[in-house]
Amino acid sequence: MDNPFSMEGRRILVTGAAQGIGREVARLSARMGAKVAAIDLNGDGLASLKDELGDSLITETGSVTDQSLTESVIGEMTDAWGGCDGLFNNAGIVRAAMIHKMSREQWDEVINVNLTGVYLTLQAVGKHMKDRAESPDAGVVNGQIVNVSSIAGTAGTIGQINYGAAKAGVLGITMSAAKEWARYGINVNSVAFGTVVTPMTEVIRGPKFEAQTKARIPLGRYAETTDVAPTCVFLMSPGSNYITGKNVTIDGGITAM
Repeated sequence: MDNPFSMEGRRILVTGAAQGIGREVARLSARMGAKVAAIDLNGDGLASLKDELGDSLITETGSVTDQSLTESVIGEMTDAWGGCDGLFNNAGIVRAAMIHKMSREQWDEVINVNLTGVYLTLQAVGKHMKDRAESPDAGVVNGQIVNVSSIAGTAGTIGQINYGAAKAGVLGITMSAAKEWARYGINVNSVAFGTVVTPMTEVIRGPKFEAQTKARIPLGRYAETTDVAPTCVFLMSPGSNYITGKNVTIDGGITAM
């Protein structure tokens, strides 16, 4: 029997790939046989990832708020590998502040990257997948998209109303795209993380908040990127062909309480 979890021959686009979860998803996808295109503002991080993955990786430095950049990368993937099969729509930022202190700039920055950037990337990749599947055969999966949400989008979080709003919006984007594109064989899902050890979570993992943060996690520890990446890759593999419109929570049990 063929391995339903193999990524052999898959062509994957990963945004926010220079560090954290995005980097680990890119690395794991490549190790499992995929070709990976990586987008990030951090050019040095992308360069070190290129050193590690070699010819299985295409990199492009820039922002997901620039849709022409994503379209250019899809063109590169098509020229080099024949197209794009999967998207890990991961790029995001935090600009924390209490509601009464949050500036319009802090609000706009997070919404622009974490919500509008997710939409623009999904739109560009989805168009590519749809254009090659105008009359798909029943049961054929022509593309798999995984958007990154957060438990902040379902439960809220103190000091990050902009982030929570954006991540809640990602859930709506996911469900709408899943319903609209199902007839083209495009699966769209999301993942929602709890506290993962990445540069973005340094504050809540710091001495001031560590005790209360860990107290909320039934498994008693933070997630490493290697804990969460396999589920993300699974949602871009043949093993998830009949899953669409779902949000998969990976939080160590926080939302079970």
